[in-house]
Amino acid sequence: MDEGTYRVLPGGDEETWRFLDRETYETVAVPREGHDAPVDDLQPGYLVDAGLDWGSEEPTVRTLSVQRPTLYTYVADADPVFEVAESLWEETRAAGDGMNATQTYNTDNAVNGVCYVFADSGHPSIFDEFRSGARPVEPLVDRVNDGPDEPQAREVFVLDPVDGGFTVVTITLSKAGRFAETLRETYERDHPDEPLV
Repeated sequence: MDEGTYRVLPGGDEETWRFLDRETYETVAVPREGHDAPVDDLQPGYLVDAGLDWGSEEPTVRTLSVQRPTLYTYVADADPVFEVAESLWEETRAAGDGMNATQTYNTDNAVNGVCYVFADSGHPSIFDEFRSGARPVEPLVDRVNDGPDEPQAREVFVLDPVDGGFTVVTITLSKAGRFAETLRETYERDHPDEPLV
C-alpha cells in the first residue's frame, strides 16, 4: 500500500476524483465508490493523507484522513471578473508580461488574499490545466502558506473569464472569510445550474 499526501481535484467525470501527489505533482484517477474509506464525501481542494492499494487495475483507498479542508472552485465563462483581477490583467497585458500577482485587501485595508493572472492562448487552456492538475496550483498555495500566518483551510478560485485571454487564480486567506463568501456568492449566482467544482 502506498501512503502519501494528496490534493483532491475534480475528476474527468462525476464518477472519479483526481488525487494530486503533493511530492511528485502526478495525478491518479480514483473512483468515488468502492473503497474502505469515505472517498465520495471529499470536495475539490481537500488536502488528505491516504493509503492507496494497487492490487487491482484502479487504486483502492484503504485509509483516508482530511489534513486540511481547503476548497478549490473552478468557474468557466466567469462573468463578471472582479475589479482587482481585471485591473491586474490590464496592467500585466500593458507590460507585455505573461503573469502577475497582487495582494487583495478588505475594507479595513487588511490583506485577505492573493490574486494571480496568467496570459492564456494555448490548447489546452491554462484553466483546464489547473483543473486537471497538469499545471498544479500547489506552488501558489504553498507560497501563501509559507507566509506569517499559520497554514489553514483556504479557498481557491480559478476563473476562466468569459472574454478569454487570461486565467485568474485567487487564494483567499480564510475559507470562511467574507472575501471567500463574496466570490462564492457571485459565481453561484452567475452559474446557478452549474456545480462549482
